[in-house]
Amino acid sequence: MVNKLENLLEIACNKRKKVISVAVAQDKEVLTAVIKAVEMNIVDAILVGDEQKIIEIAGRENLNISNVKIVDEKDIIRAAAKAVELVANGQANFIMKGMLNTSDLLKAVLNKEMGLRGEGLLSHVMIYDVPSYHKLLMLTDGGMVLYPDLNEKVGIIKNAVKVAHALNIDNPKIAPLCAVESVNTNMQATIDASLLTQMNKRGQIKGCIIDGPLALDNAISEESTKHKGIVSAVAGDSDILLVPNIEAGNMLGKSLTYFANAENAGVIMGAKCPVVLVSRADSAKSKLYSIALGSIIAE
Repeated sequence: MVNKLENLLEIACNKRKKVISVAVAQDKEVLTAVIKAVEMNIVDAILVGDEQKIIEIAGRENLNISNVKIVDEKDIIRAAAKAVELVANGQANFIMKGMLNTSDLLKAVLNKEMGLRGEGLLSHVMIYDVPSYHKLLMLTDGGMVLYPDLNEKVGIIKNAVKVAHALNIDNPKIAPLCAVESVNTNMQATIDASLLTQMNKRGQIKGCIIDGPLALDNAISEESTKHKGIVSAVAGDSDILLVPNIEAGNMLGKSLTYFANAENAGVIMGAKCPVVLVSRADSAKSKLYSIALGSIIAE
C-alpha cells in the first residue's frame, strides 16, 4: 500500500517504462517534470507543441531535451489532436496536459475518430499527501463532472477505485461527503450517499467499502467519529472522499493544498488511457508525481 506520494516514483521506476505524449508542452513546470521523469527512467517523452518555445524554455531552465522527441505544432488545437493521435496509434501510452485549456484537450480525447473514448464516465481523481493525515487521501470529482446524479456518482467511484487498485489499495474506504452524517430528505447528497452505501452492500459497486452520508470531520477524524458515536468501517479512516459537486471538490482540494500544505497528483480516468491533469499553478513536483501516477495506471 502506498502511503506517500514519493512512493509513486519508486513504483513507477520498477514498472515497464511508458511513453508519455505531452499536449502543448511549452510550459516551464511541465517541461521540468517531464524531463525529470525521463531522467528517472519512468517514461520516454514526445513533446507536441511550439518547438522554438520548448527549446527556449529548456535552455533557460537548463533542461536536457536531447533524449526527447519534439513534434513541432504551434496551433494549440492541432497540437492536442496530435498528442491524442500518438496514443491512438500506439506510439504513446498516456497523455499529459500542457499549456492549454482542459476542454480543448478533452475534445481531442473524446473525438470518436481517435478511439480513446472509454465506455464509462470521465472523471478527475486527485491524490493528496496531507502532512496531518495518516495515509494518502483521494478526492473526486473536483474537476470534471459538475453536479453528478446517482448514476454519475457510481461512475466516479468506479474510476477512483481503479486508481486505488493500481496503488495496491485493494479495498479502499469511500466516504460520500455531505454537510451532515444522517439522511435528510431535503438534502439530495445525503440520499445519494445512503443509496451508494446500500448498493455497495448489495454488491452493485464492487472492490471498495462505502459508508455514508459522512461529514468531512467524520470521514477523516477518528476523534470526531468517537465523539459523535459513529460506528463505521470508513469513518476516520477514509481513502477516497466523494464530493457532492464540483464546487465542493474544487474548494476542498485547494484548501488541502494551500491551508494544509498538501502535495498532490491528478489524473482524468474513464478514457482508454489516463490523462495527466493538474492545475497550471501546481508545482513541477506535483506534475512529476502525476506523471508517475499516470505511468502506473497505464500499466
